[in-house]
Amino acid sequence: MTYRLEPEMMYMMPIHFGPGMGPRQGPQRRTFECKDSPKTTSVSVSFLTNGEQLETLLPEGFELGAEPVVTVYASYMKEIEWLAGRGYNVLGVTFPVEFNGTVDQAKGNFLTVLWENLTDPILTGREQLGFSKIYCELPDPLTFEGDTHCTAGWLGFKFLDMHVTNMTQVQEQPDVAPPAPPSAGGVPGGTLHYKYMPRTGEWGTADTAYAVLTPDYTPNRRVLESRRGEGTVQWHRARWEDLPTQYHIINAFHDLEILEYRGATITKTIGGKDLSDQRILR
Repeated sequence: MTYRLEPEMMYMMPIHFGPGMGPRQGPQRRTFECKDSPKTTSVSVSFLTNGEQLETLLPEGFELGAEPVVTVYASYMKEIEWLAGRGYNVLGVTFPVEFNGTVDQAKGNFLTVLWENLTDPILTGREQLGFSKIYCELPDPLTFEGDTHCTAGWLGFKFLDMHVTNMTQVQEQPDVAPPAPPSAGGVPGGTLHYKYMPRTGEWGTADTAYAVLTPDYTPNRRVLESRRGEGTVQWHRARWEDLPTQYHIINAFHDLEILEYRGATITKTIGGKDLSDQRILR
């Protein structure tokens, strides 16, 4: 007898073995509260760039926000509940945008790409949520004499160096108060993405293509420590031989003008959400 899919259960390939496990569905339909998980250290550097260069990275329906400021961030997550205590690291590149669809409007940071160093969150985030996730090697940062150095690479080719220095505390006491819920009406804010899946055998045709929003509201996330200082980012130009599937991405960031650095941050947090509030924008 062939199998049938259970209604209201999440499936991902290979589906032949039953519902898939992940951050939004555990054994016996378990969900994860994300109150004390994950424990995250995030490092970011921002810089002002040429807005015309950023516009070439935007899908239809999007436009640049108030200022063409790019933020490169790396987050190092530990004790993740849905991974039974394991962790992984991510590297993202964002800039502010507005989305104006036929039905919806939204504003926030557009996540152009999110590198991760573990397959499981890449697959669940791409297929279920619409994050533009790909793989890279992303070791924990090196901190020495007050400076923090982050790197990223692929099969031995280092494509990014990020340094932060002269960090000072900007928050004397841990922030334990949850943020206010989103107000009714108005333009929703959050992280914006563009989900695209190709149609098999009809190359150049989309099976799925639409904007997606991750709402900002994260009531379980608590800021434990926040520091601000100075930082730099350096993308290393790649040949096809160095990064056969990613060199065009790296080189697009390498070519961005850095007109002015806008500071760096190091933030330590605990808690989050399972992102099941992700929604399509039309």
